[in-house]
Amino acid sequence: MMRWIHSYLIDFTSIIAIGIVIYFMTISQLAGKELSIHLPDSFLQLNTIFLSILIEAIPFVLIGVLIAGFIQIFVTEDHIRRLIPKNRFLAVIMSCVVGAVFPACECGIVPIVRRLISKGVPIHAGIGFLLTGPLINPIVIFSTYMAFGNDSKMAGLRMGVGFVAAFIITLIISYLFKSNQLKHAVSDFTSSIDNTKKKESFIQRVEEMMKHSIDEFLDMGKYLILGAFIAAFVQTYVSAKSLLLFGEGVVGSTTVMMGLAYFLSLCSEADAFIGASFRNLFPTSSILAFLIFGPMIDLKNTIMLLSVFRAKFVFILLFLITMIVFICVNLISFF
Repeated sequence: MMRWIHSYLIDFTSIIAIGIVIYFMTISQLAGKELSIHLPDSFLQLNTIFLSILIEAIPFVLIGVLIAGFIQIFVTEDHIRRLIPKNRFLAVIMSCVVGAVFPACECGIVPIVRRLISKGVPIHAGIGFLLTGPLINPIVIFSTYMAFGNDSKMAGLRMGVGFVAAFIITLIISYLFKSNQLKHAVSDFTSSIDNTKKKESFIQRVEEMMKHSIDEFLDMGKYLILGAFIAAFVQTYVSAKSLLLFGEGVVGSTTVMMGLAYFLSLCSEADAFIGASFRNLFPTSSILAFLIFGPMIDLKNTIMLLSVFRAKFVFILLFLITMIVFICVNLISFF
């Protein structure tokens, strides 16, 4: 009964979310005609930013839910137990290294991590993968190298400092939390497949994988839409110039850049080009904070995490990421 209610709510809220997207897409098509004289410029800007965030994020979410569906059907708990080291320290290192070589956006990686943790991956290993995957994968490092004029310094700092910060955060999480921290409803909904499914043919298992991927996309998509809308609203109605007033000094500029990274909710594959545009305004350490903090946690990602994990865990994770990144990049400024 509870599973049916949960499934119904997912379908209902997904229809509402899709309706919002269609509405904004319709507005954008009509805005250049009759409605352009009636709608305020700020609303049209909100519409443009909202759609651009969605268009940027949805391909990565699709990739993420397909991988999550594959994990659900083809990866068993026995596979997980054999692959993840029992030693906490080694598990943290392994998760951070695997994330570093796995191309994933901060949106698309959430369903993957949820599926891994529901399969038995320790919470700290899942978080290590969550933090390093969007931050220092090869695509992100290459885009950073290109954005800063083929200069390897910023790309190297992003990779090195980001990895150290992710490792410290993950290690702290491993001591603070023992259980998987998934919400009960989500944990039940993502329970392991029955042993009888192992007897199904390959084609049947692929069909099951696609069904799980669709369910995952509908489940995560509505939170992506909500997060994208809030991020677009902040970008439209909160002036960036007002934030720059607090950007004096290393501490102030670092705080401002981390705030911008959080509320802009940029894709990690493209944020380096935005960060590079601030080179004449802020020191290197502040831009580095922008490049590290945003891929680890941003506004739309926070909303997606809250849909998967317990609120207490998400807010502690947000606090740890903020403090560790802030400390690490300010230590770099002294060298």
